[in-house]
Amino acid sequence: MTLQLLTTDDCHFCERAKTVLAELGLEYREVDAGSDEGQQLAATAPPMRPVLYDGEGAVLAYGRLSLKRLRRQIEQGRVPR
Repeated sequence: MTLQLLTTDDCHFCERAKTVLAELGLEYREVDAGSDEGQQLAATAPPMRPVLYDGEGAVLAYGRLSLKRLRRQIEQGRVPR
């Protein structure tokens, strides 16, 4: 399963999300909200960006991603590595 990160241009929360994911060593695929795929994901997403999905389309986090919360989700096995 590959994490997906739904992002938009000029989004400081999106940039922070990329930093958090890199710090945790998580691999992800970035999906632009303006693309066809991004619009399909956005239709099911909370209105804030970024949105982090597990590999099956479930929302793991959105908005300002928390390093501490994601680390805890990893420890609980809720975030695929």
